[in-house]
Amino acid sequence: MNAPLAAPLGWRVARLVERRTETPTAQTLVLDVPGWPGHLPGQHVDVRLTASDGYQAARSYSLAGPAEGDRVALTVQRVPDGEVSPYLIDTWTPGDPVEVRGPVGGWFVWRPAETAPVLLVAGGSGVVPLMAMVRARRAAGSRAPFRLVYSARTPADVIYADELRRRARDDQGLDVAYVYTRAAPDGWRGEPHRIGLADVNTHGWPAELEPLCYVCGPTGFVETVADLLVGLGHPPRRVRTERFGPTG
Repeated sequence: MNAPLAAPLGWRVARLVERRTETPTAQTLVLDVPGWPGHLPGQHVDVRLTASDGYQAARSYSLAGPAEGDRVALTVQRVPDGEVSPYLIDTWTPGDPVEVRGPVGGWFVWRPAETAPVLLVAGGSGVVPLMAMVRARRAAGSRAPFRLVYSARTPADVIYADELRRRARDDQGLDVAYVYTRAAPDGWRGEPHRIGLADVNTHGWPAELEPLCYVCGPTGFVETVADLLVGLGHPPRRVRTERFGPTG
């Protein structure tokens, strides 16, 4: 995989070539980025918009999977009253340019050469960089065992729902578990709740197996899960976190 961590971080012009609806508020956007240097799963890019009056706004978005030549995918969740995400989801049309810079990040990444068990814990759209790891695992033919614990408000809010069902069935060594915070599907055992010790203990890996743990989501979610993992005996150096949103 062509995926240098120290790629030049100048701005490049990217154009939209495809969009896919994931949930009522999230879309996957496929970009053509000429000269893209490659990336590792878990890295992100900065996206910058420039208005006709020269005003600029930039936001960071996780890369959603391995690069395919000069094409990369971002999954964007619409933020109410946001400056960038509503444009990308509602206004940006194929062929229109934006600027991107990246890939960015060297700590919150998974390398296909790794053989240790992997625990992925996602809150909401924090599943995006973790899905990049799931996809990269399959593309590389890795046999590292993966477990994904995904916390979402409702079944309708699960990003990549169909693909996750298919991968949980077909990708040997991948297990997927869900936590619902507001409404659960029919037949779900238990009540909707915020992720807690029982969820992490039941669906995660025992600390003695020394898994690599990746946690991504809103700040409060990430802090809670990281504390739970350390409390269960996972060394802090093996708990890697990526967060977004205000502290709370």
